[in-house]
Amino acid sequence: MKKLTTKKVKAYMAWRTDEKFTHCPIAIATACNEICYELGYHDAKDLMKLLFFNDPIPELHTHSYGFHTASGRHIIETIKDYYYEHKD
Repeated sequence: MKKLTTKKVKAYMAWRTDEKFTHCPIAIATACNEICYELGYHDAKDLMKLLFFNDPIPELHTHSYGFHTASGRHIIETIKDYYYEHKD
């Protein structure tokens, strides 16, 4: 499993968008790593991209015809729950 670090969160967000990143990178990394481990998925960064940019993850069937599937919505909501548990 490729873990997500706070440094990787900051670097990716700076590369992907020019908007100011206002979320806690520690909580984002922790939440994405936790759900990645629970799902048995191989890359926590993909989960962060799903959450912030709605990038589909075909292996997890997060989208169908451009819309979220039930599993996609569940993954996003679970990441949000974990984020707010770890946010300072």
